[in-house]
Amino acid sequence: MADPSSYRPRPGEIPDSPGVYKFRDEHRRVIYVGKAKSLRQRLANYFQDLAGLHPRTRTMVTTAASVEWTVVSTEVEALQLEYSWIKEYDPRFNVKYRDDKSYPYLAVTMNEEYPRVQVMRGHKKKGVRYFGPYGHAWAIRDTVDLLLRVFPVRTCSAGVFKNAARTGRPCLLGYIGKCSAPCVGRVSEEEHRELAEEFSDFMAGRTGTYIRRLEKRMTDAAEEMEYERAARLRDDIEALKKAMEKSAVVLADATDADLIAVAEDELEAAVQIFHVRGGRVRGQRGWVTDKVEDVTTAALVEHALQQLYGEETGDSVPKEVLVPALPDPVEPVQEWLTDRRGANVSLRIPQRGDKKSLMETVARNAQQSLILHKTKRASDLTTRSRALEEISEALDLDSAPLRIECYDISHLQGDDVVASMVVFEDGLSRKSEYRRFQIKGFEGQDDVRSMHEVITRRFRRYLAEKEKTGEWVDGDELRDLKDDEGRPKRFAYPPQLVVVDGGQPQVAAAKRALDELGIDDIAVCGLAKRLEEVWLPDDDDPVVLPRTSEGLYLLQRVRDEAHRFAITYQRAKRAKRFRASPLDDVPGLGETRKQALIKHFGSVKKLRSATIDQICEVPGIGRKTAETIAVALAQAAPAAPAVNTATGEIMEDMEDGTPGTTVGAPGEPVPAGAPDERRGQDT
Repeated sequence: MADPSSYRPRPGEIPDSPGVYKFRDEHRRVIYVGKAKSLRQRLANYFQDLAGLHPRTRTMVTTAASVEWTVVSTEVEALQLEYSWIKEYDPRFNVKYRDDKSYPYLAVTMNEEYPRVQVMRGHKKKGVRYFGPYGHAWAIRDTVDLLLRVFPVRTCSAGVFKNAARTGRPCLLGYIGKCSAPCVGRVSEEEHRELAEEFSDFMAGRTGTYIRRLEKRMTDAAEEMEYERAARLRDDIEALKKAMEKSAVVLADATDADLIAVAEDELEAAVQIFHVRGGRVRGQRGWVTDKVEDVTTAALVEHALQQLYGEETGDSVPKEVLVPALPDPVEPVQEWLTDRRGANVSLRIPQRGDKKSLMETVARNAQQSLILHKTKRASDLTTRSRALEEISEALDLDSAPLRIECYDISHLQGDDVVASMVVFEDGLSRKSEYRRFQIKGFEGQDDVRSMHEVITRRFRRYLAEKEKTGEWVDGDELRDLKDDEGRPKRFAYPPQLVVVDGGQPQVAAAKRALDELGIDDIAVCGLAKRLEEVWLPDDDDPVVLPRTSEGLYLLQRVRDEAHRFAITYQRAKRAKRFRASPLDDVPGLGETRKQALIKHFGSVKKLRSATIDQICEVPGIGRKTAETIAVALAQAAPAAPAVNTATGEIMEDMEDGTPGTTVGAPGEPVPAGAPDERRGQDT
């Protein structure tokens, strides 16, 4: 625990101007980001008598080891910089809202040649119009199913679309009238785009005009005695009205607004947002956060606005935002929202009428969300705490292992040997700090030697960061630690417990690696799969935890996650090896020219039999390059013929060398929800 007076800036050193400040811990990790109209006045509040500080603020300043600041010109700039730094550094003491799920949106891909209507989750893409969010994906599909009768927009994937265009036959929706079938030319690109625009306008709330237009067309058709067309228009109107009934009118003046409500107690806060478009509730979402700092309702609202609109522009930011409390000061936030929208945005507290009544409804939803979250989390916190205590007692640790790292080795009969490192903090996985390794110290299969190499490399980097030497032991290059910026680093933080997947040999290898590096304050254990025994260094007998033990269950989860992460990486490497082409070994031949060669000749097999003059006919291929290609292909052994395992047929023309063609590869899929495993690869 640090004394704030040890890093307190000298009097007069802090400027009296707007800015953003960062508190860092002893590992140079940013733990808190804040903004201030006057940096001098705000920072002075943190360095008063500890007894006068809020308990959470006191914990933050005693965890910190230094403070830095950046001066900006205006409070709006401070707001923008604060949002950017919170997003970049993920400080542990800042308010961070957690979605309890990934909310689905109804999306219209206006950036495609033939726009498509589909369900989308995750980050928003440029050129795509979004409507929602919705509570459930089935609610989107129900709405789309009703609207496709009137707006037969494409909903199929790219593969289905291309296959229909190739065969000249539309899919089932094209036959039953729920798709205009642009794939087979029933409508032109312009006509289909107009349908997508009308669909988007209807979803955006401009419903009355379109229904009145259909009613007039229905009346005209009836007067002209075209009764079948009039009946079809009547059914279209009924379908649209049924879709509209799914979102009742809540604001009579066709308002576009977002309503934000907050429910809070001493420890946590829940935020609920209703998205109202055209006077109807078009979407709803909620967040929950730990109040890790002393924060007011107004500050919670400000953080919610940053999270809600930080990545949005244009119409995604509504004309009106209704909140329970205004940020202090409100002008910079309102100016920031106006800049995001490109037009004036009203940020205010509803005082009377329908808007106040709807805000009360949103507030009740926030209160129910907080109650539900607390009901769920009470058992979760108790269970995780008990698991960590049981592990601490079983392994005779000085304290509960708040950070656990687990390592696993994966290979296929000695090929593509890789390792994984997963991290659990407070009993929960922290996927942003997962890492993966390629074993490069030796060839072949040796799990014990591989484990020694991985532990050595991981903690050698930790020591390099700790000592601030700027270079690796044994001359290895120190890369991407980013220690001066405080961003999430690869190997900067030590665990209290290292778990290895295996028994005595693997545990001994891990302990030996730590001893060789002079590290003696990190506990090591291994979890053997056969009997789920926990092995400790230098112990001949394992520690056997009860089968009902929460501690054993947590260790199993950590071990299984490390195994999953390792085998996913190993399979990806193996699939990449199967997809390798002889052209990959041609020096100076990039992806564009490789694709041009394959497109020109059709396959690597035909390219191999081509003359140098024929290769030179490919655009971008000179004679010297053609000679290099011919030599490389002549030296490379031709791939074995592919075999259809179902029929036994030899498929002579499968050697095409194109990306994504896998001859005989297992093709295992990556598990859904797996983290981006390219991050932090130790190559």
